[in-house]
Amino acid sequence: MSPDQIGFALIYISIFLLLGKLIRIKVPLFQNLFLPSSIIGGFLALILGPQVLGKIASSFVSENHFLTNGVMTEGITQVWEALPGLMINIVFAALFLGATTPTLKKIWNYGGPQLAFGWAIGWGQYVIGLLVVLLILVPFYDIPPMAGALIEVAFEGGHGTAAGMAGTFEELGFPEAFDLAIGLATVGILSGVIFGIILINWGIRSGKTKLVKDVKDFSRLKKQGIMEFQNREPAASMTLRPESIEPLSFHFAIVSLAVLIGYVLLQGLIWLESITWGAWTGSEVLTYVPLFPIAMIGGILLQLIFDKTDHHEVLDRRMIARIQGFALDVLILTAIASVSIDVIGEYFVPFLVLAVAGVTWNIVGFLILAPRIIPNYWFERGIGDFGQSMGVTATGLLLMRITDPDNESPAFEAFGYKQLVYEPLLGGGLVTALSVPIVAQFGAIPMLIVSAIMSIIGILTGLFYFGKNKA
Repeated sequence: MSPDQIGFALIYISIFLLLGKLIRIKVPLFQNLFLPSSIIGGFLALILGPQVLGKIASSFVSENHFLTNGVMTEGITQVWEALPGLMINIVFAALFLGATTPTLKKIWNYGGPQLAFGWAIGWGQYVIGLLVVLLILVPFYDIPPMAGALIEVAFEGGHGTAAGMAGTFEELGFPEAFDLAIGLATVGILSGVIFGIILINWGIRSGKTKLVKDVKDFSRLKKQGIMEFQNREPAASMTLRPESIEPLSFHFAIVSLAVLIGYVLLQGLIWLESITWGAWTGSEVLTYVPLFPIAMIGGILLQLIFDKTDHHEVLDRRMIARIQGFALDVLILTAIASVSIDVIGEYFVPFLVLAVAGVTWNIVGFLILAPRIIPNYWFERGIGDFGQSMGVTATGLLLMRITDPDNESPAFEAFGYKQLVYEPLLGGGLVTALSVPIVAQFGAIPMLIVSAIMSIIGILTGLFYFGKNKA
């Protein structure tokens, strides 16, 4: 893999992101679905890549013709296959950098109801997935039991988590799980946006929403993904003088340092396991844990240091968010573009069963649990957790922004506080990273029992503690 190939791979990413944005602006269907440009560009790259255009062209041109790999070279596709696993470390390392850590009391009062709801849904995805695998997929399709964790890995974790666990799947002898997880993550995001918009329209028409009363409130520019002039604000703050160091360079260095701290921590944990319980029991789990959840811990540790020492507030959250957003765009586009259609075709029925089961659980959970757990503005707040449970945090934020465009409800604040407890564990956190190795090492039944207990705890806490305060 040469430097030229890496350079052209990045140029192609830029081109497909721009094409995705152009298509979003021009196609009303994608506007109404609020599809991110990275998803549109990813599908376009998949179609024009070796798996669609390349295979079609192979029927008409010679084996050595450049079109057999689509519009991209083999070197570009190799770079793209590696990028999701790298970008997810940046996304997770940046999660809490630049954000002031609130008190536990404030987190509990504001984010508690959504934490209980999200906890029930997240652990419930393991319950549903493991039940589907044990009752249907293992006996009839000979699928490894670890596939039961794929709903949570792909839906809650998204493309980044799925991509970040590629090495784990391969080491555990189920490399096809990567393509299944990426496919499920794509289904999750698309379903999250599509069903989210359907639910919002239903909520508005049935009076469930308190703030938006008419679907016509969505402007043309909003649908196109263009910020209105009167709503534009700085994307970041210049906290440092560029003649000393470019602020973007400084913030990227901080994110990279968080990843490095996470790497050192992970290697230390693997070493500790190898000389303690790993040596005693002959089983190892931490060896299969990907870097990204530990990189998130590295970011938290760095932020705690900045909380004590950053008297000039040089760490700007909005600049960190721009770096995180760029990494997420690259991650989603390259993950979709490099997914194996052949693998999904080979495992189509198990893939479909898992997808339908996961989507159904999330929709039913939102309609039944959210109004009973979240005490006020249940729709505006719950739709964010629904979006996150189907795809990524950005999907939840998108749906909340539609139902609360002027930030009049506690939805965004509560959602953010919930993430402080939720993200380190589920949705790509430690539980997500450990779930597949645990099922592989100890079997599906123990994981199913634990997941059921944890989901029930979330439901009961929500119903009988937070639900009692319903306004």
